[in-house]
Amino acid sequence: MNTVLVTGANRGIGLEYCRQLQARGDRVIAVCRTASPDLQALAAAGLRIEAGIDLSHAAAPGDLAGRLAGTTLHTLILNAGVLENNRLESLEPQSLRRQFEVNALAPLLLTQGLLPHLQAGSKLVLMTSRMGSIDDNTSGGSFGYRMSKVALNMAGRSLAIDLKPRSIAVAILHPGLVRTRMINFNPQGITPEEAVRGLLARIDGLTLETSGTFWHANGEVLPW
Repeated sequence: MNTVLVTGANRGIGLEYCRQLQARGDRVIAVCRTASPDLQALAAAGLRIEAGIDLSHAAAPGDLAGRLAGTTLHTLILNAGVLENNRLESLEPQSLRRQFEVNALAPLLLTQGLLPHLQAGSKLVLMTSRMGSIDDNTSGGSFGYRMSKVALNMAGRSLAIDLKPRSIAVAILHPGLVRTRMINFNPQGITPEEAVRGLLARIDGLTLETSGTFWHANGEVLPW
């Protein structure tokens, strides 16, 4: 049985990851600041919740690593993220910094902190966004989110190189436009269920040869 850790697990895509992974028989560790009722319902069926983890805090990686003593992770899905509206006319440095801390720095530092829990054959999954593609930016704006996701994408490429000698593969994944609270349940988006089915297909197919690829959930390779 594989053990999979998911951050940002209390709602949206993270919660759906937990649902589908548990349904297919994986052992799931759900990490969040506060557990939602939907996540707690999954715990009744055996899911493990590690709440009280705020990934923007410097102590979070060490705290979580301590809780995982003796646990080997077969897949580490770093899904937690934040989106704030930053237009050129109303830039707020605190908002820009917060998005960098949560979207780019936290996944990198958490990977470093949890590296002893990974082994040869483990997989690292970074949940990014097409908005982190420089080539694909045709609408501008969203400065903090776009910039933080570009930084995450670069971290993912470097991690793919650095972790290859350990036989740990890295996926850099865009879920598509998904109807979640983060985008105010945009009716043009796909459901979290559909998004996660595609994302799991990309994770299951990940190899060392494809490590470091920037994928859409539907299998399309995205431009940098």
